[in-house]
Amino acid sequence: MRARRQPSLTLRATLAFSVVAMLAVAGAGMYLYETMKGAVMTRSDHAVLARLDHFRKLLQYDLTLTTLQSSPQLFENMLDSEDDIFIIAEPGKPAVIMVNPLHAPLPTMPVVPANMPLSVADMRSGMLDSGVPMRAATVEAVSGGKLVHLTAAHIAVKEMATLAGFRNRILFAVALAFMVTALLGYVLLRRGLRPLRRMASHAAAITPAQLDSRMDNRDTPVELQQLGEAYNAMLDRLADGYQRLTQFSADLAHEIRTPVGSLMGHCQVALRQPRTEDEYQALLASNLEELERISRMVESILFLARADEAQAALSRQTLNLADEMQRVAGYFEGLAEERDIALHTEGDGRIEADPLLLRRALSNLVANAIRYADEGSEIKIRVIESDQRFRIEVENQGPTLDDATLGKLFDRFYRGDASRHQSSDSNGLGLAIVAAIMQLHDGEAAVNQPAPGRICFGLVFPRQPAGRQQQI
Repeated sequence: MRARRQPSLTLRATLAFSVVAMLAVAGAGMYLYETMKGAVMTRSDHAVLARLDHFRKLLQYDLTLTTLQSSPQLFENMLDSEDDIFIIAEPGKPAVIMVNPLHAPLPTMPVVPANMPLSVADMRSGMLDSGVPMRAATVEAVSGGKLVHLTAAHIAVKEMATLAGFRNRILFAVALAFMVTALLGYVLLRRGLRPLRRMASHAAAITPAQLDSRMDNRDTPVELQQLGEAYNAMLDRLADGYQRLTQFSADLAHEIRTPVGSLMGHCQVALRQPRTEDEYQALLASNLEELERISRMVESILFLARADEAQAALSRQTLNLADEMQRVAGYFEGLAEERDIALHTEGDGRIEADPLLLRRALSNLVANAIRYADEGSEIKIRVIESDQRFRIEVENQGPTLDDATLGKLFDRFYRGDASRHQSSDSNGLGLAIVAAIMQLHDGEAAVNQPAPGRICFGLVFPRQPAGRQQQI
């Protein structure tokens, strides 16, 4: 089943910005709408209260119930709206004045005494069947010595119509803000994401023959400069890795071709004419040496491949470095005596490391030192502790190397002594294996020349955790 395609980042960001803009405009519009609604209703409340207070004073000083009964149209003309309600009645008797053109039911209201001032708290709310709100109040008044009740109510028909128009304009503004933000956001995002499209186009054009091409980040936005720099750094690593892989393949073919060619040559010579038993044994012994060399090379290559893929599982143990140095020195003592080289060890310490890998790395350094050290010299194997870091050094006396050669000593298939290339059984992978072992231990392999004619290789192990230090 084909996976559903995800929407583009531009579309998602555009919709997000548009929704945010719509919510912002809607929130502002709702706030203004509620503010305007409250102001309108407050204004109508004050109008009703002012009307009741005015009529209460008229009844008290100027008008009587008799005058009201003879001129009911007087109050109707004084109302603000033709739908408003005004009722004057004696308690328990029919109304003297009844103005309620919509026959709207009135809410239950307290009666404000004649000697009490009116306030908004005395207002009560009601609702018509059509949904139009109503605000009403009832007060006492004295007219000609008689106590009467005045009830006034305002039906907010005009106000609701005004608010409805305002609400429609708010909805239109919200919709317009959504569309304008969506359009402008899409255009701006398309323009802002142009560096990403350029990067994708550049990445699509990358081939093994074009790994030297790099992105131009000069006109890239600040937010994408880090991505552009990381992209170029990735291309640098790919180019370096591809170059190393190409060189590794060429070196591997060259190294394999030499022993294979030697084996084929020996066999072809032997088959040209009958040989004695001793000659066949000598041939088999020579071929066996070449096969052992190929076997060692294959094992070294497999080790480096596993180390590169981080598949080699470490079996860390607490190791005594003095014992490990003595073990390796004793193993190479016979080989060193053949060249009249003395092995000296000094220093001590404890680290957490894989014992087999540590011995292999140290053995490779000692074997390399014996192979290239001057005859009759000495090799120093020592441990130096600094800031809870341990450095195992193998120093020997030999030819002085230039900086370019020092930088290549840990490369695969590299041999710095060209004069011994043919006679040496080295395959150029010993120091590369040392570097890989130290990488597995999160350490590093280093080389320097402390003095002319002296070369020093070092295995630098990282700082030990506090818990391990206490165990040691």
